[in-house]
Amino acid sequence: MAGLPDIPLPAGIRSRYVDGINGLRMHVLEAGFETKGRRCILLLHGFPELAFSWRKVMPALAAAGYHVIAPDQRGYGRTTGWTADYDGDLAPFSLLNLVRDALALVSAFGYTQVDLAGHDFGSPVAAWCALIRPDVFRTVTLMSAPFGGAPALPFNTADKPAQPAAEDPVHGELAALPRPRIHYQWYYSTRGANADMQHAPQGVHDFLRAYYHHKSADWIDNKPHPMKSWSADELAKLPTYYVMDLGETMAETVAKEMPSLAAIAANTWLPDSDLAYYSAEYRRTGFQGGLQWYRYVTSGMFNSEMQLFSGRSIDVPSCFISGRQDWGTYQRPGVFEAMQGRGCTKLLGCHLVDGAGHWVQQEQPAEVSRLLLKFLRDAATA
Repeated sequence: MAGLPDIPLPAGIRSRYVDGINGLRMHVLEAGFETKGRRCILLLHGFPELAFSWRKVMPALAAAGYHVIAPDQRGYGRTTGWTADYDGDLAPFSLLNLVRDALALVSAFGYTQVDLAGHDFGSPVAAWCALIRPDVFRTVTLMSAPFGGAPALPFNTADKPAQPAAEDPVHGELAALPRPRIHYQWYYSTRGANADMQHAPQGVHDFLRAYYHHKSADWIDNKPHPMKSWSADELAKLPTYYVMDLGETMAETVAKEMPSLAAIAANTWLPDSDLAYYSAEYRRTGFQGGLQWYRYVTSGMFNSEMQLFSGRSIDVPSCFISGRQDWGTYQRPGVFEAMQGRGCTKLLGCHLVDGAGHWVQQEQPAEVSRLLLKFLRDAATA
């Protein structure tokens, strides 16, 4: 894209564009492209990240013989062809359409079968890719966001009175707590969330620094554990980046946990030179493209669409990797356990990586690479 600065990439990774991907001109990072005929692995990032988030694991995967492809997903970075008007159509950001994006991308590269990994919001995209098209996505690694299965259809209700759809009462209960709270996904769905972050009082760079720090293993109070129920009292135990103080913005929330200058200088997993790339991209694009994904989920469209797959599970070999200090594993009570039961029928491992919070592939890339490659070897013989 003309006029944009170079990306600070490790040797062996290139940046390129692919046209005609479900209406997008998709920006991708690519490694292991020099050798034709390799197995392909597709890596899907989350929020607020970019394809760049995979830069530390891509060389190891390429060295192991893979053609590695990591796109800026719809709504993010240097991928174009999308619009993110708050009052616009959310359908392009539906999980079904994000699966379509992934399928179109690997097809454009000439693959009929690929391995797949997704992190954060990229994890549900990867999960649905594997559930819907197991013929194409032959293995899946879910990172930081477990998959509990497809939403259920109302069952055995033909002779019962019709029930109107009700809003989840937990949100009213959160707001009514002595310390009023709001779930971050519902905050992210508000009209003002994008401006709160893109025009954060501390600037985008310091906002992202505090956000990444707060959800990482560097924040010593990240000590996750399973929660008993989806209830206000239990959800209020989550850190404020998940269950925020009502009336505060995300920029205000994370500013309280801004690391010291000494801590920033000592940070090896996200030095300021790398963070500068993220902050420049988000200053340019804003955050609304990623926020549309949250708005799709909280709008009710997700359940109505994905009930089409009620009763289905992920039946290809699967693996879960998360940071041991990552609350994302437990933020929806019961889902981690459901993944190990009905969600994934060929789950070959659940790994909680020491010394990592939510940004596991950036915080501990060597261990993530090792676990991912071991899983791919095990899946080949499963």
